[in-house]
Amino acid sequence: MTLLSVRHETVYRYARPVQFGEHRMLVRPRDSMEQTLESFGLAVRPHPASMRWIHDVFGNGIAIATFEEPGEELRFVASMVLDHTPELTPAFEIEARAKSYPFDYGDVDAIDLAPTLRRQFPDETEVDAWAQRFLDPRGVTSTGHLLATMTVGIKESFNYLRRPDPGTQRPSMTLATRAGTCRDFALLMIEAVRSLGLAARFVTGYLYSPARDGNHRGGGATHAWCQVYLPGAGWVEFDPTNGIIGTRDLIRVGVAREPRQAIPIAGTFIGKKEDYLGMSVEVIVERVVSPQDSMG
Repeated sequence: MTLLSVRHETVYRYARPVQFGEHRMLVRPRDSMEQTLESFGLAVRPHPASMRWIHDVFGNGIAIATFEEPGEELRFVASMVLDHTPELTPAFEIEARAKSYPFDYGDVDAIDLAPTLRRQFPDETEVDAWAQRFLDPRGVTSTGHLLATMTVGIKESFNYLRRPDPGTQRPSMTLATRAGTCRDFALLMIEAVRSLGLAARFVTGYLYSPARDGNHRGGGATHAWCQVYLPGAGWVEFDPTNGIIGTRDLIRVGVAREPRQAIPIAGTFIGKKEDYLGMSVEVIVERVVSPQDSMG
């Protein structure tokens, strides 16, 4: 058992008291085989007039808050503890028919995977050309090798940048500048594998950066990566920012077809544009040391 604690704080600041509109919060991790939520708390100030939870179209847990009290600051603090114990070296049981690329998803799966096969930027032919570089020119490519080399290729060939501004740049821009944020790298890989006919989706969550691996890129804030659907293995995690395959050090919070559907906190305020002074985000992920651990 590996227990991880996460504290995610987001603060919006304004030049004068403003009225807040509805806010949607995607901050509660999804339970799965490798991560189980032991405890979770969400504090919001000013205190919401109402707050309810729903499951969105992707099955993510979404908190929706409404407000009556105005303020110069709006603060969200999500605190949680998870049992997070993925395989250090995941062994994916890919079906024989899908071990080599290209392969067919089959009539049944293709219907449900259709939205995650559709390109967001179908006109960006430079992404198609870049993705083709990872294919074996002899005509048959190992599916696992294809995805692994693309994941590591982005990590090693692109410069990671922090960009506090919201939004995700187009994959063509990421290719042209050879730089981007974790969400830019995730979108580039999603569009690249979709151009090859593979189903992919966007993942938002948190990153644990243990001393054994040095400092992962993207720590201290929310993190983003992608999943690719492989017959027999299901949805498999690929983090091109850090070259991680599988869920090691990755805490999954939400999945979506496009990045704009997986914004951790989204909402509105009533006031002038110049009233908004900015936003700060801090994410702290630490291992919870048990008495047994401290005893050696």
